[in-house]
Amino acid sequence: MLVKTFSAAVFGIEAVPVTIEVDVTRGVRYMLVGLPDAAVKESQQRIESALRAVGLKWPGRQVIINMAPADIRKEGASYDLPLAAGILIASEMVRGEKLEGLLLAGELSLDGAIKPVKGVLPVALQARSSGFRGVMVPAENAPEAAVVDGIDVYGVGSLSEVLQIMRGETDPLPLKVDLNALFSQEGNIYDSDFSDVKGQESVKRALEVAVAGSHNALMIGPPGSGKTMLARRLPSILPPMTLEEALESTKIHSVAGRIESHVSLMTRRPFRSPHHTSSDIALVGGGTVPQPGEISLSHNGVLFLDELPEFKRSVLEVLRQPLEDRIITIARARLSCDFPASFMLIASMNPCPCGFHNHPEKTCTCSPGMVQKYLSRISGPLLDRIDIHIEVVPVNYEKLAGSAMAEPSAAVRERVVKARARQTARYSGIDGIYCNAQMTSSLIRRYCHLDETGGRLLRAAMEMRGLSARAYDRILKVARTIADLDGSDNISPDHISEAINYRSLDREGWAG
Repeated sequence: MLVKTFSAAVFGIEAVPVTIEVDVTRGVRYMLVGLPDAAVKESQQRIESALRAVGLKWPGRQVIINMAPADIRKEGASYDLPLAAGILIASEMVRGEKLEGLLLAGELSLDGAIKPVKGVLPVALQARSSGFRGVMVPAENAPEAAVVDGIDVYGVGSLSEVLQIMRGETDPLPLKVDLNALFSQEGNIYDSDFSDVKGQESVKRALEVAVAGSHNALMIGPPGSGKTMLARRLPSILPPMTLEEALESTKIHSVAGRIESHVSLMTRRPFRSPHHTSSDIALVGGGTVPQPGEISLSHNGVLFLDELPEFKRSVLEVLRQPLEDRIITIARARLSCDFPASFMLIASMNPCPCGFHNHPEKTCTCSPGMVQKYLSRISGPLLDRIDIHIEVVPVNYEKLAGSAMAEPSAAVRERVVKARARQTARYSGIDGIYCNAQMTSSLIRRYCHLDETGGRLLRAAMEMRGLSARAYDRILKVARTIADLDGSDNISPDHISEAINYRSLDREGWAG
């Protein structure tokens, strides 16, 4: 008897439908074709043991299975469930009407339990676009798939549950998720707050500007001055995610297997902080079948690189193209995958090897040559792509011991949201542009007009500091964001002056 069940193969962050054709006839052979990898071929042993666990036997006949399309590599154990269902139906152990119109995915354990798999959200989205009425996935993955409207999602925990459904013994209700409730309950909950940080008002202001326009920022200061503490509180002032952003980020984390069990949707922007020993592949992504790296896992959120000069030069240089294009293409001989990489880069570093260059109290033991060599670990082209350079100075005892409460993250976030709303309205109708940091040269000319005083100020800064054309654009973008925070339609000289001051590393003689 020939039957068909359906599953999906995930490539990049998209899924492709896979038709599993099972033919059980006279004979004793078992054949699995359609370009399966080793994990798929090993499914026979898992299915056979799972069938014994539920009181059934492997059919004592010839089983031929084709996984179409045959030119796409099938990888992983997520095909166990649709393969097992096809074998059960084709051998006439159970009827298959209950599974019609369903796309199946799940890994079988030897005792018949169904384990969670990667990439369930792309699979559910593909099921909807391909016209399936629903999906049947592991119970732990069901909340993730249930965020997709327009299809029924059934979560199953074991093969025995699947058999009960196929036999008509149970009639499960599809899982539903209230997205509005998810956003309202989890979107604004953070473990840390800007009010925890004493002093550092100028740095907080710079980070507020960075978040308001999604600008990249670099903090330079001695050890213990609060760089990492400030960076880790950055998510608390990020604007809330839209549903489209949440779905896109969840897809990436789902493909990478980073979604926690029973989590439906990522409602908070990601914050990734890889160690400085990370390789360029870990940052960009890769593998035989390309998997997303840290820059893609940071999509719609923040990538924090602590101790920036300690990263290998080759690792830092791979950031240059994604910072400009906001997408990373990973090419292999068989296929290439595009991963979104629209992230905000926040980095921190010491000013020199000993850490005390330009310190107001402690003496630096490094020679000017050592300072220059340390700073040169970060290339000029990469620094050019960082909009804001801000010096972080140590906080004195009076501020640390003082009882004055610092401004909470909620107040800062409110200003950020208002500034982002102005940008959303400004760039409505322009594809791919949502904030000031994404402005192209033509948009800078359209929206970043300077008066005569502002123009003279910027010209003087360009000539004195020898700024590049890219740095010129960055200053205008940051000034536009500062104006948005002030609720101003025009960029004033004060806005230009503040934006210029956020280019610390361009200042002549900064490194001694």
